[in-house]
Amino acid sequence: MTAADSADGASAGADGGSGRRLTLAGQFLALQIGIIVIVLVMVAAVSLAQSDVRLRQTESRRMLAVAESTAARDTVRVGLTDASRRDVLAPLAESIRVLSGADLVVVHDDSGRPITLDPAPVDDADEAGLPGVATALSGRAWTGVSDVGGERTVAAAVPVIGEGGAILGVVVAGSDYPGPGELLVLATPNLLVYLGIASVLGVVGSLLLSRRVKRQTLGLEPEQITRLVEHREAMLHGLKEGVLGLDADDRVTLVNDAAVRLLDLPAHSVGADLAGLDVPDGLRDVLLGRVRGRDTIVAVGDRLVALNRMPLETEGRAVGSVTTMRDRTDLVELQNELDASRTTTDTLRAQAHEFANRLHVISGLLELSEYDEAARYVSQIGGARARLSARVTERIKDPSLAALLIAKASLAAEQGAQLRVAPTADLGHLSEELAADLVTVAANLVDNALDAATQTAGPDRRAWVEVDVAGGDGEPVRVSVRDSGPGVPSELADRVFQHGYTTKDVAGRKRGLGLAIVALVCARCGGEATVSGSEFTAVLYDRHDDEEKGP
Repeated sequence: MTAADSADGASAGADGGSGRRLTLAGQFLALQIGIIVIVLVMVAAVSLAQSDVRLRQTESRRMLAVAESTAARDTVRVGLTDASRRDVLAPLAESIRVLSGADLVVVHDDSGRPITLDPAPVDDADEAGLPGVATALSGRAWTGVSDVGGERTVAAAVPVIGEGGAILGVVVAGSDYPGPGELLVLATPNLLVYLGIASVLGVVGSLLLSRRVKRQTLGLEPEQITRLVEHREAMLHGLKEGVLGLDADDRVTLVNDAAVRLLDLPAHSVGADLAGLDVPDGLRDVLLGRVRGRDTIVAVGDRLVALNRMPLETEGRAVGSVTTMRDRTDLVELQNELDASRTTTDTLRAQAHEFANRLHVISGLLELSEYDEAARYVSQIGGARARLSARVTERIKDPSLAALLIAKASLAAEQGAQLRVAPTADLGHLSEELAADLVTVAANLVDNALDAATQTAGPDRRAWVEVDVAGGDGEPVRVSVRDSGPGVPSELADRVFQHGYTTKDVAGRKRGLGLAIVALVCARCGGEATVSGSEFTAVLYDRHDDEEKGP
């Protein structure tokens, strides 16, 4: 089943369970349209406010111009100064009102009484509802909005100035203030343009956003995404294999319980930078892709972990990696036991070959009736074997290690090398666990030394390996193996114990495991393995004693 099939199946399930509920894209579209409506209402309100301000400014200037032109007429001055000719003011005011398009043109005398209103003038100007008259009588023009006869009016009041600067009267011009509907009509052209542009942009943007969201979520709805995340978490933490994911900036994006246990990571490692985590250099090189290969084994604490790294790419761009890991400690130990069995088989084969040659010599001497020579030969070879066994068992009380060294001596002899036990060797009795670990370490060190010694041996230089071991009887065990080879350069002293590293000609064979096992076993026993030139030294502690001592 592909990811697309899974997505389609999940989508179908969600549709069936959610009824008519809007999809994620539909929810985004509805939300965006709602936002657009709110924005459009606000735009309409702002447009109406701007239209109201513009109307006040425009009408105030127009009414001020009408009042000023009226106040500047000689007929108005004459009518205000000559009571007999005052009757011409009303027709003049009405004519100016009609021609100017104003809704109100009123002439007041110097006491502020309106004299051109119909019906007849009143004594109180305030009762006439004409604002700004008092201001104009003080010699200053006035514009503003006020109620006149119960109607809102944009009005302007201008003083009529006679000879000598005397205030003869006041001219008031006004225009009825439009209602909200009229203001909306006035703002409609610009408002429609704004609303149209905003609507088109909003709808198009909403559609593009919903399509992008749908594409990025693979057509999944929030409930489906939540279920997928929950399933992924359950699957990751249920795996026996460790899984660790990194992003392009080498930050941990996912890690399951098995990986936390195998790599000894903090419980909350997601989001942490790999450089800030306490991981071995060899492990960091594999996780970052500096070391590549299938089933790359790295020593982490006292475990051997096999890692497989897979880089992740999106549209040709690296976005991170996912590394799976398995605990291979038990498998490597079984492989080591198999190698030990093969070594024992090779040793038995070498001994059988050696015994067959000696039997042929004895048989030939008997055929020649050289009985005395045959007896001396048997005594010679039997004494050499007995002396070797006595020398080893005298200095090494542990039978398993003594048997290993005797067998390795025969194997070395077949390869043209000499295996000897140092005169300072003195090993006491060991516990079963420590004896097994010591045999593993000694076998790998001796095999490594024999390979190094025989590769550099020549006609005038015989290969040799010397083993020195001490401790036991409750004391830590120290085993040193020297050989006649050139040794390890000091700059490589730390690398030879890494898995896969070797200075030998591998010739297509997988090497570099023996010394890594030595380092692992020593670390598990609380000791360490070091090298100086051609001498390898391993220190092991009895784990059984440590458990009895307690923390």
